[in-house]
Amino acid sequence: MNIDFEKYEGAGNDFILIDNRRNQFKADVATIKSFCDRHFGVGADGLLLLGNSRDYDFDMRYFNSDGHEATMCGNGGRCIAWFAIRRAISEKQLTFSAVDGIHHAQLVQEQQQQATIRLKMNDVEDFVQTDGNYRIDTGSPHLIVPVDNVAGIDVQQQGSAIRFSDQYKEQGINVNFVQKVAPLHIRMRTYERGVEGETLACGTGSVAAAIVHLLENNTVAGTVIIDAKGGKLRVSARREDNIFKKVWLEGPATYVFSGTYQTKF
Repeated sequence: MNIDFEKYEGAGNDFILIDNRRNQFKADVATIKSFCDRHFGVGADGLLLLGNSRDYDFDMRYFNSDGHEATMCGNGGRCIAWFAIRRAISEKQLTFSAVDGIHHAQLVQEQQQQATIRLKMNDVEDFVQTDGNYRIDTGSPHLIVPVDNVAGIDVQQQGSAIRFSDQYKEQGINVNFVQKVAPLHIRMRTYERGVEGETLACGTGSVAAAIVHLLENNTVAGTVIIDAKGGKLRVSARREDNIFKKVWLEGPATYVFSGTYQTKF
């Protein structure tokens, strides 16, 4: 079967997107893994399906490059919003459903094939400090590991050691190494479960890192700039009664190319 797709990236976090409102693409592990393979397929960190929704503009399903359906993907959410706007599926302000609930998105600015997209994330209240790190859920589980020099970290070795440790190997966890640059400014590198390697950016990880930064600086509200390897992201949030609300993830979403993929299975 031939499948039409588009390729997008959000700060280097890259995705295959499929308009699946007619349910023509049957998601299975082998096909998605082959689709995302960087040597024998199209190549991507993950695959996104845009489906019909009775109550909202569309429904989003996200699959990691290992072929398995995953939890929320923030950069993927921003890219699928730009995909929907470009294909006239949605207006410039839209609402969609995902595995972790309902999300709102806004087109801030567009220039040819790239846009700045803001994505409303869920309130965050699940954060625990453990051994100097923070475990936090922002739609996906993350461990925030503070470091002095993020450029010197062996993300593959250190990230996989944590992700496959006895504590996390069963459910998995995304590991974010975070360096403080200045008040409301951090650098971050991420080891992502499901990809099982470093990605150039991570949306839910950026939200987690920004919230930890606000916690550590005892800041009630603010916008944190995150320098990822693939670009800059911005996260704004406000703390109310130990819950972070009005959480927005903002950054670039870029159309890369379109194509047709012949499934192998």
